[in-house]
This record gives sequence, structure tokens and C-alpha cells, in this order.
Amino acid sequence: MDTTRLRELVTGDGPFASVYFDDTHNTEDAAKQRELTWRDLRARLAEQDASEVTLDALEAAILGGEPPVGRSGRALVATADGEWLDRHLSEPPARSEARLSRLPYLAPLVEYGELPPPHVVAVADRIGADITAVDEHGTVVEALTVEGTDSHVHKVRRGGWGHRDLQQHTEELVKQNIERAAERVAASARSTGASLVVVAGESQARKALLDALPEPVRGHAVEVQPGGRKPGSGEDELDRSIDELLADAVRARRDDVVERFTAELGKPTGLAVQGLEAVTTALREHNVATLLLGGLGSGGNGDTGGEVAEVLTGPEPALLALRENELTAQGIDAGDTRRARADEALLVAAVAVGADVISVGERVDLTDGFGALLRHD
Repeated sequence: MDTTRLRELVTGDGPFASVYFDDTHNTEDAAKQRELTWRDLRARLAEQDASEVTLDALEAAILGGEPPVGRSGRALVATADGEWLDRHLSEPPARSEARLSRLPYLAPLVEYGELPPPHVVAVADRIGADITAVDEHGTVVEALTVEGTDSHVHKVRRGGWGHRDLQQHTEELVKQNIERAAERVAASARSTGASLVVVAGESQARKALLDALPEPVRGHAVEVQPGGRKPGSGEDELDRSIDELLADAVRARRDDVVERFTAELGKPTGLAVQGLEAVTTALREHNVATLLLGGLGSGGNGDTGGEVAEVLTGPEPALLALRENELTAQGIDAGDTRRARADEALLVAAVAVGADVISVGERVDLTDGFGALLRHD
């Protein structure tokens, strides 16, 4: 997960109320179920002495917001100063969470809220293409239509030399339309850094569009059958195909991180460490490129068989350690150190130092539930 947009959050003042829940909206009583879920979450936070101001801010966001479409989860973090984070999750959390703590609780956001890679979707026909570009933050940054001319693109059923001239003219117009669309798709892919380009639409048009893409972009392009430019032309099927491709991309990214981590961990001086002591040291030295997080509820995230692991934190988010002398050696007064849950403090530190954070689940057995790919040895 790219943590750029979380920087402001981790420098704010707590306590933070963090909630995660299944916000699926695919039944007639979905709105009622959301209200009942919020009542439970509110009661749990109230038991932890969350302020009424914080609770009211969460309630306004949860009950007043637009419902999602279909299966979804929700992540929110708020303080007495207002709402800090509100994000829909592509996958509902396995269980609801309601936690009030000095630091924001971000582990479920990492596990269930991993955003898909930047991507471009092009739905083509003989006239042009509808193009949508999505950036690394999941924001639609372009939604446009590129069209050429529809004059004489439909071939007639007449023979003779005139017919052949008209047919050649028609094919040239179609070629120009497709090339114009391909240029726009390539420009959108470059501007967003897209690692996936989905091409849908009429069979001949999408194949021609693929062929017209420049090689660097074509290497990231995937052809799918559903979908067309006319209303009702398989939009739902196209959406499902795109969702599957994006989910595959997220899984592939996680698998790639695990593969690199395992390879580096096996080297005598590899750029990987695991366990609370090694990872906290690397974070304190601003030497973490990617923080790896074990699966929630499976001994990961500092959960050592029912006992929640804690670390010491200093006045800055990245100043953390297992022992007090590690912080006092940095010139930090012992009175400025505090204890915090490892599953909160390490993620906050990773955001503060600009590291990516990724949930690897059960793909690799991480000591203490944490690992890190380093920036340098």
C-alpha cells in the first residue's frame, strides 16, 4: 500500500477511534443492517471512553454517506477534531473492529484496503473508444471519448470498382479512428503510470486497438470480451472482468514482495529482516522500503499467542524500540518514551518514514508477524 496519503493522519493528535466493518449493500435491509452495525461499534467505542464529538463525527460519516454498490467494507479513523480517514474497502473485513487508542490502527486497512494498480480501460468500436484512467490512489483522473468519423464506415453491398474504392476508404477511416484512440490510450497510460490496460468492445476494433498501441503499453494490455460502447452492452460483465483482473494484480504484487523478501532473507547480507527487534531498528534508522505485515488474528502484527506485543515510542513516530536504552542512546529522555501496541506503532512509523506497507497474510511465516525489505544494508 502506498502510504503517501496517510502522512497527515499519523502526525495528528489522538486519541484515534478506528473502525472497520462489512458495509455490503446488496439486500433490501442493507441500510438497517448498517445502522445496527454502527450502534454496536458506537457502544464498543463508548466503553473505551471515546468522546461524544468523535462518535458523532463517525456517525455522520457512516449513516450520512452514499451506500456502496454490492460487496464492500468500510474503514474510518476519527478524533475529536473530526474525521481523518474514510475509505471503502474492496473486501469486507473478516470481523468488525472498533478501537480507541493513542495511535491510529491501520492494520485492517492494509489487509483489506490494498488499492489496485493504476490502470486504463478502453472500450472500442470502429468509430473510436471510451477511455477511463485510474491513478494509484484509486481516483478516476480521466474519463473521455475519442472519436473519428462515422462517415462511410459501414460497408455497402454493391460490386464493381466504385464499391472497392468505397471499401478501401472505409477501412482507412476505421484505421485512422483506431489509431487516434490508441494514441490517447497510450498517453493516459503513460501519465498515470498504468501497469494494466484493459481493452474491450467490438472484436475487430479491440484487436486493432491492441495492435496500434506502442510496444511499452501493449506489454501491459489485456483483451476482454464483455462490454461495448452502446448502453446495456454488457457493462456488468465488463465490470466483473475488470475487478478480477485488478484482484489478480494485487495478489501478484503481494506474491512478488514475498518472493523478493524470501530471496533477500536467504542471503548473508540481504536487504531483508524480520522480527520486532530487527524491524524496529530498521524503522528507527529510516531504512525500511516496504513493511511486511502478517495476517490478522494468526499470530501476526505482534500478537504472540493472545498476548499483545508492545514497543516503546519516542516523540517522533519513527523513534521506536523494544528497550528504553535504545531510545535514550538517541538522546531521548526516558520521560518522553511511552508504550504502544506493536500493531499500531510499527505501521505509523512506516508511514512516517515513507515506506510502503503490504499484508502478506499466510504467504510467509514472519517472526513476530513483521518483516521488512530494506533500502540499504
